[in-house]
Amino acid sequence: MAKNETRRRAIADAGLRVLAQDGSRGLTHRAVDEAAAVPTGTTSNYFRSRDALIAGLVDRIGERLSPTPEDLEARATGTPSRELFADYIRDIVRRLTDDREVTLALFELRLESSRRPELAAILGAWQRAGFEGDVAFNAAAGLPGGPREIALFHYAIDGLLLDRLTTSIDPGTSTDQVIDDLVVGLLH
Repeated sequence: MAKNETRRRAIADAGLRVLAQDGSRGLTHRAVDEAAAVPTGTTSNYFRSRDALIAGLVDRIGERLSPTPEDLEARATGTPSRELFADYIRDIVRRLTDDREVTLALFELRLESSRRPELAAILGAWQRAGFEGDVAFNAAAGLPGGPREIALFHYAIDGLLLDRLTTSIDPGTSTDQVIDDLVVGLLH
């Protein structure tokens, strides 16, 4: 019998809430059942093991954080420039900060992956695919910067997000200003 994909997504969303609110240790099938307001055992029906649940959460993070086709098209057809590249970076940061819960859950998974090689393999493959997609998009759109610069932006954005979603070292500086400064500094 095929499982209900809408319910599967709702359960994964509840799992992301649990992960963001309670951390990795709080992520259990029972906690997700409660957060999703489904009968006990429903989460394990969709995700048989904790590893299957985590893999489902990684997939759902990708779905929720992906840009819309319209956003990609607008940036892919714009005149290549530092300003367009900065706009692209701003869009990424906006998606990650607007969906705070998902980004916090992703950080939780990244921390747990430092202790669990099997999670590191799943998450690492997902991250590398996203990075390769970013590099390909950048090249196809004719935007400045290659793989090295894109990697540096990933590192910088991770730090910026950690700063903005937790305790900021400089809350008076706007996120847009930080991004503009990063673009100027890395694409000089």
